[in-house]
Formats: sequence, C-alpha cells, structure tokens
Amino acid sequence: MNTLTITEALAAVQRAILDNEAQIESLDRAIGDGDHFINVRRGCEVLVDMSPNLQDLPPGAALHKIGMKLLGTIGGASGPLISSFFMAMGLSLEGVAEPDRRQFAIAFAGGVDAIKQRGKADVGEKTMLDVLIPVSRLLIKLTDAETPLPELCAQLKSEATHNMLATRDMIASKGRASFLGERALGHIDPGCKTCEVAISAVCDTVLQ
Repeated sequence: MNTLTITEALAAVQRAILDNEAQIESLDRAIGDGDHFINVRRGCEVLVDMSPNLQDLPPGAALHKIGMKLLGTIGGASGPLISSFFMAMGLSLEGVAEPDRRQFAIAFAGGVDAIKQRGKADVGEKTMLDVLIPVSRLLIKLTDAETPLPELCAQLKSEATHNMLATRDMIASKGRASFLGERALGHIDPGCKTCEVAISAVCDTVLQ
C-alpha cells in the first residue's frame, strides 16, 4: 500500500457514498439524527479535495493528516470517531515507506480499536463497530493465512454485508438509536451501511 492507493481509495469511497445516498439517508431518518449522510458526504469531499497535498507524504503521515482534517470537518458523534480511526492508523504506520499487507491489517485493527475505545462501544450494540470489528478480525486472519488478494477482498466484502444486515435484528444501546428501544428493530444501522459501502469501494480499488 502507498499514498497513491490511499487517495484513489478516498475518491472511490466518495463515489460509492454518493451512489448510496438514498439508502443511507433513509436508514438515518429511521433511527438516527438525520445528519449522518450530510456529515459523511462533507468529509469525503474535503478528503478528495486535499488529496493532491497528500501525494508527497508517506502513508502514515498521510493518514494522520486525514484524521486531523476530519476532526474539524465531520460533525456529530461520528466525527471524532472516524478521525481517531485514521490517526491511529497513521501512528501504526509511522516511518513505514510502503506498508505490506500485514502492516496494513494491523494498522486497520488499531484504527478500529481507537473507535472502540473512544466510543466506549463493542460488537452487538448497533453501531459501525458491528461491521468494523468483524472485518478487522477477518482481515488479520486472512492476511496471516496468505490468502490471495481477490479471495481476501471477496471475503471482506461478504463479511461487511453480512454483519451490516445483522444490525436489523439488534436493539441499539449506543447513539441516537438507543432512545428508540425496540422501535429500532427491523432497521439497519446507517453507520454500518456506510462502512459496508466504504469497505467494498476500498476492496475494489486495491484489486484494480
């Protein structure tokens, strides 16, 4: 992985988020506070605009800069969480000119753990972690097994989709949806849908 791959992935995520605007907005109107998509779209636009300024940076520095930018860009509860994700990844990859697959997997796991620690949430609470944690664990497992990249990406996309859909049967205990109690049943978590879309876009990018 290099910084060019990161910027290409950012552009791909932005396109995928816009393509899924209607569904993400609908999910957020059902159980969220209604501004999730607006905040995510704003964050994507800012990152794509700043991509030219990242090109000369090593991956760790680029990811840290992304995190710092998002801290002042994305509003709501998700801003500090997503910012923490990128900054933790950047810290893990500090000084690594071109991370290999295992180094990236470890960095991704560190970013997910930063979200977990900052948000004080875990699997089963109907948050973005219901997608991110299982995908992170599977990425480590597949990387250690030296799984070929096409198969690895296919399994990650399937895992993200499976766990995103599973939030339909969960009662939220964190975030805005937690106030709805059982009324949140039957609705997919919008943050999980956003993560599923982003993971799919990144996987497609690295396969190009």
